Amino acid sequence: MKVAVYYNNKDIRIETMPKPVIGPGELLVRVDACGICGSDVMEWYRINRTPLILGHEIAGEIIEVGKGLTKYKKGQRITASHHVPCNTCHYCLTGHHTMCETLLKTNFYPGGFSEYLRLPAINVDRGVYPIPNEVTLEEATFTEPLACVIRGQRFAQIRPNLNILVIGCGIAGLLHIQLARSMGADRIIATDINDYRLKKALKFGADAAFHASEDIVEKLNDANNGMLADRVIICASAESAILQALKSIERGGTVLLFATPEPGVSIPLTFNEFFWRREITLTSTYAGSPADHTIALKLIRSKVIQVKDMITHRLGLDEIGLGFQLVANPKNSMKVIIEPHK
Repeated sequence: MKVAVYYNNKDIRIETMPKPVIGPGELLVRVDACGICGSDVMEWYRINRTPLILGHEIAGEIIEVGKGLTKYKKGQRITASHHVPCNTCHYCLTGHHTMCETLLKTNFYPGGFSEYLRLPAINVDRGVYPIPNEVTLEEATFTEPLACVIRGQRFAQIRPNLNILVIGCGIAGLLHIQLARSMGADRIIATDINDYRLKKALKFGADAAFHASEDIVEKLNDANNGMLADRVIICASAESAILQALKSIERGGTVLLFATPEPGVSIPLTFNEFFWRREITLTSTYAGSPADHTIALKLIRSKVIQVKDMITHRLGLDEIGLGFQLVANPKNSMKVIIEPHK
């Protein structure tokens, strides 16, 4: 079978390897669609572990069912988690499934940027989600990124009547905007350095969208009757985005560090200026739990979260190099979907 092997953002090679052989309790899946995630192009995070077969936002069809499995059948459409928790450790039992050691060690094989993949028994047991008839395969690839967003907003305690600032209007930012709107946010302001993405933010539910170079504090005060943001969601990895968030948060507010800055980035925080008497919370989030994936697929099915119009490019496996460049250097692109059998 063909696979796309990642060496760096500008070097993704189409190679061949044997189709995976499954064992008891496992599934063999034909990968029909796999999204390129922003984390896939974080070269600093990948480069010391290459070569890799990446791809975790998958959707496809079961073509072989391992011995002992009765819950799934050949021909069934599914999406699946690449990492799954144990559900019994301290972290899982206290609601921090994504901190579980098992989750950090599990994965499917070889990766979503391949024609076929094997789902190990533990993934089958805890991380397979049948795709409803109302959801297309390409829409189902948004299950994992939306699950991450759901978890982030739960940690940030997004609720009705809040003023929200979303910094960064890539896929994560647009999903955050839509989810916050569905949760009853009073006003949502978005910022980015890309005019194309600012227009997308307005399309997907932001009340206003401003270039990050503008005076965002002034814009917030004007929009929110003299108040800053109750919640700031950072979906951009630049240090300037974090600094902007700290300037934009209202007393009693929460800043969600959703995006990942490069290693070595440190932000000076003066306790008295940012915390004392202001009750500001800084929180972060990583990945999504199985429950978050289930909720995500339901939100996609119900069209509460619209994802189809976020897709700007559908490419075959042979075009994956172009796909990585579109994600790494976005100008007029949003979601890039790889279709390995195209």
